[in-house]
Amino acid sequence: MRRLTRTVAAAAMATALALVGGCSSDSEKSESGGGNGAALEKVTYLTSFGNFGRDSYAWVAKDKGFFKEAGFDVDIKPGQGTGSVIQTITGGQADFGPIDLTGGILQLGNGQAKDFVAVAAIQQRTMAAIVTVEGKNIATPKDLEGKKLADTPTSVVRNLFPTYARLAGIDGSKVTWVNGEAQGLIGMLGSGSVDGIGQFVVGQPTVETVTKKKPVVLPYSNVMQDLYGNALITSSKIAKEKPEMVKKFTAALLKGLEYSLANPDEAGEILKKNVPAAVPAAASAELQLMAAYVRSSNSGTAIGTLDSGRVAKSIALLQGAGALKQNLTPDQIIDFNLAPKA
Repeated sequence: MRRLTRTVAAAAMATALALVGGCSSDSEKSESGGGNGAALEKVTYLTSFGNFGRDSYAWVAKDKGFFKEAGFDVDIKPGQGTGSVIQTITGGQADFGPIDLTGGILQLGNGQAKDFVAVAAIQQRTMAAIVTVEGKNIATPKDLEGKKLADTPTSVVRNLFPTYARLAGIDGSKVTWVNGEAQGLIGMLGSGSVDGIGQFVVGQPTVETVTKKKPVVLPYSNVMQDLYGNALITSSKIAKEKPEMVKKFTAALLKGLEYSLANPDEAGEILKKNVPAAVPAAASAELQLMAAYVRSSNSGTAIGTLDSGRVAKSIALLQGAGALKQNLTPDQIIDFNLAPKA
């Protein structure tokens, strides 16, 4: 881990500042046809947040021709988080994009969003975490009591914290939250204005580079093991009207994901080619950290699968913590007919 962090040390700060608001360079001329000579279907895809390495697999799927082989001309645009991605897709401005599945459950179960379905898992475990640094006297979840944490108001990490606190034995009333912009959170931690931040586990190399201190990570998955991470979604309308199109797109995207995990350095270079602000070493580092969250603990399970039983447990966990106002069933948020089979 120390070697991996040093690899990205010189460039991670630039990545953190430049990629959050980066726009895609996908203004290339449209392809004339796929492998069978037919015209390509235009698709707009949103990343989960910005153009960081954790989302580079979409660029890989495009660059390696996986989308074209499946019959798609894909316009990749930077997403701005779960709520924004859902809103953009259900509003018809985009066709596909990854969201944090737990965040999607919270939005659907609390009446904040509707008309979308998940069709594949990107990560089999949530990457949500509280991240701090050495010197803050935080080594266990209980140590968060009396501390000040920062995150965006709509962050999944922040909105899920009450459930995490209950399960981890934290008195949530003793933890203070302050607002911060996504791209400024690590700087807030580095300046000492807060004791910890909401973050994904793959952000560790950037945190160390910016703060000049070793990160201390408290992953939510340690106490909430049934929660999935990001999942690919589309609108309920597209899922109903174009099921075969959804399956083909999903397969091509997951092919890009699998290739990226097997070839993280190349994936970083592909991201750089398409997004000039990207730093290949940082992108590669994120993919290497993300790999363990994408692949199921069951080595025979295919990438992208979603299990109804696990999703039901996630819903029950959130309901038990009082985090959902409405009752939900797994098939209300996931179209299992379209999801990859285990």
